[in-house]
Amino acid sequence: MTSTPRTFVDEKHADQRWHERSWAYQLRPFRGMLHDVRRRLPWYLSDWTTAFHKANLYRVLAASLRMFFLNLAPAVSYLLDMNRRTGGTYGINEVLLASALPLVVFSIFSVQPLTIVGVTGLINLFNYTNYDIVTRYEGVDYLQFQAWMLIWAAIFHILGAIFNFCDFTRFITDMTSTTFGLYVGVIYIQKGIELLVFEFSSSAVDGWLAVLVAVLFTVIVYLVERAGQASPVPFWLRKFIWDYGFICGIIFFAGFVHIPGHLKDANLSKLPITKAFFPSTERSWVVPFWELSGKWVAVAIPFGFLLTLLFYFDHNVSSLMAQARHFPVERPAGFHWDFFLLGITTLVSGILGLPAPNGLVPQAPVHTESLSVMKLVQVDGEEREIHTTTSGTGPTQMKVVRTRVVEQRVSHLVMGLLTLGTMTRPLLVVLGLMPRALFAGIFILVGWASIEGNPIIHNSLFLLRERRTVSLDHPLLSVPKKQIAKFLSAQWFVFGASVAISQTVAAIGFPLIFIALIPVRYALLPRWFTERELALLDAPTANAPDVLQSIGGELLEINTDRKLRSGDATPKAPADVEVVAMEDGSMAPVVHSEDVVAGVGSAR
Repeated sequence: MTSTPRTFVDEKHADQRWHERSWAYQLRPFRGMLHDVRRRLPWYLSDWTTAFHKANLYRVLAASLRMFFLNLAPAVSYLLDMNRRTGGTYGINEVLLASALPLVVFSIFSVQPLTIVGVTGLINLFNYTNYDIVTRYEGVDYLQFQAWMLIWAAIFHILGAIFNFCDFTRFITDMTSTTFGLYVGVIYIQKGIELLVFEFSSSAVDGWLAVLVAVLFTVIVYLVERAGQASPVPFWLRKFIWDYGFICGIIFFAGFVHIPGHLKDANLSKLPITKAFFPSTERSWVVPFWELSGKWVAVAIPFGFLLTLLFYFDHNVSSLMAQARHFPVERPAGFHWDFFLLGITTLVSGILGLPAPNGLVPQAPVHTESLSVMKLVQVDGEEREIHTTTSGTGPTQMKVVRTRVVEQRVSHLVMGLLTLGTMTRPLLVVLGLMPRALFAGIFILVGWASIEGNPIIHNSLFLLRERRTVSLDHPLLSVPKKQIAKFLSAQWFVFGASVAISQTVAAIGFPLIFIALIPVRYALLPRWFTERELALLDAPTANAPDVLQSIGGELLEINTDRKLRSGDATPKAPADVEVVAMEDGSMAPVVHSEDVVAGVGSAR
């Protein structure tokens, strides 16, 4: 093994608390970008070679294949909604290229290659809302307007990266990120149901068959993955379920509707495809954005700014999740440079007429999980029993812990090349055989996974439970239920407001609601809650040490409870179980605390 590279440290300001540093330092142009690149550059060569070590190769290949499907399936699902609601402007080739472009670019040039970037449901919402607004006026070309919106957004991205605005992501807490995660989950399910309603346009029989396919896919894949987490399941089967369960579900139900007989004869809608490597409409790849009138170029400025706010929040949260504290990520993080890179891909997307890619909240942490290597260790008497093996002297309590993450760039690049290859004619034809109902099921499955694990849901259920049914070490037992209810009421109100505004023509303004939560958290909540209550109810999203180095934060500054930083008498959060890869390639459940962004979204 090679020695650990030395990383760049800003020694001049290392001893200063962040709020003690001048604004001239904090907003110094290019400071954050240069800091990110200098810290990561010594690792760049090993980011490529590490993947080919014998102990890592299988884990990288399995993660690449799993994440390819986990990235492609939701993107195509968004396409169906986007295509229908933008008059066919965006087709399969636009979405595939918009997914492949950032995967290739970020695998080669990003500071943090664990973060997955692609087409999200939120850009779908943004695009069709813009379509509803712009098409009301004559003489305005939608794609030209979109191009200018993304050009302005790219400028705002680049300026934000240059002046280190990503530093302020250290103020994002679970109040904001979990509310956003619940919103994303509900929107996913809503889109899945909308796709199924659309199936009834041909006939009621075909519509109900589409509902059956979507429900069967959702329920079967969900139950299989839950069963794969059960202790009696052999490790080799857990491995297969974890790596390939979602993939097998897609392949099976894609072929299910082609079974000879009544199923094959049904008129289920299939995925629309076009000519390989060409735009889906009669146009060139380069949008003639220079032909748009000056008035509409100016109108595109606030649209671009709102999109920047959305990407600022969504992309940075997804990056934080990919590097959460419960992952043993050792290589330096980077936010400023990657946000600059996101600006470049946004610019290219506008010129080519693509939906702009962004950080993927569900997929980013799952990518890190897929690259995690685990082993069984014996637990002490205070730890929760997870797995029991039999030894010569009797049962021994064992638990599975993450030993390391295979941090590399190859899996990211392989995903991009596979996605680009999907634009070839043979694979496009295969995609064209897949029913729309299957993608509705993917929407519902991913959305439900995000909702099921969301702390807002769990804390709301906690209020309804009798105290005697709650574990004695549950951290919220020390918080009055009245205070918990008050905190949750604020989250439910913001969630309801964001969903409501998403159903109107003002939907493009929904990022403002989540951004506004950040100053509310620091200006108003300390007046309503004690420091101890906030420490237990609202942990900082960015609390991994290497992450904080990149964005200038300190746990002591972010969390007002100073005892929490030193570890004095702080009750542990309840543990939950998930299944991850082990050193020998098998699968096992792992325990970690709900410390960072649990429930913001999971694509499992």
